Amino acid sequence: MQDAIQKADTLIEALGWIRQFRGKTTVIKLGGSIMKDQNALRHVLVDIVFMETVGMRPVIVHGGGAAISQAMDEAGIAANFICGRRYTDEATLAIVEKVLAGEVNQGLADLIEEIGGRAMTLNFESTPVLIGEKLELTVDGEVVDLGFVGRVTEVERAVIENLCYAGTIPVIPSMCIDENDQKFNVNADTAATTVAQLLGAEKLVFLSDVNGVRRDKNDAGTLIHSLSIGEARELIASGAIDSGMIPKVEACLDTLDRGVQKVHIIDGRIRHSLLLEIYTSSGIGTQITK
Repeated sequence: MQDAIQKADTLIEALGWIRQFRGKTTVIKLGGSIMKDQNALRHVLVDIVFMETVGMRPVIVHGGGAAISQAMDEAGIAANFICGRRYTDEATLAIVEKVLAGEVNQGLADLIEEIGGRAMTLNFESTPVLIGEKLELTVDGEVVDLGFVGRVTEVERAVIENLCYAGTIPVIPSMCIDENDQKFNVNADTAATTVAQLLGAEKLVFLSDVNGVRRDKNDAGTLIHSLSIGEARELIASGAIDSGMIPKVEACLDTLDRGVQKVHIIDGRIRHSLLLEIYTSSGIGTQITK
């Protein structure tokens, strides 16, 4: 009986958050270790189906770096990374499109349907919704050519919102297309950030392989549950936030400046991490707010 009462208490705790976020858009970035761990991925997708069922409007933006690298190895093409981005020539672009916008995108939608949700692939074979242009990257005053790497400049907002209104979860690969129908590979973090900004999302959630922002990056026990923009900038300046976490946090700050209310960084490998972060008072990761 006590266990049953505790479960009811948990539902009551969630009730306030469910009411608060009903009808609100949340962009969820999937990638990295989550995509490689089928068990963790399934639990994340169950959480996303739950979110949609109780009235939120989740939108998935995903990468697929590991699957792309494996396909390139099998094709005998060496991966080349410049400033953290995959150099994308024509052969690499064809593999990215086949694997990321094809196999991975369809696989995610199929798994959501298998779980009991409704999903729609928004790829080049159905309806591409990310419009962009070639990325112009400048490092130390010199322009760096990344090949067919792009950045998102606009989204087909009506397509995404109509799916959400109909109770369908949009599944968007991190590729864009320009006005001349040229396709580009896009960094998944920056794609998710731009989608959240242009949709006017309530939340942007990065599913990572760490539990959030830490005061000591090597000590999971130093997790910071909530940060303001100012506090986050102080941690970057002090060196507490460094290396690979810096661009992620800076992307979070830019997103907040452009209208998104909250950004979350959580460990997607923890079972039901999304539900624990969004529907409990304490959460399990780091939220960055205005």
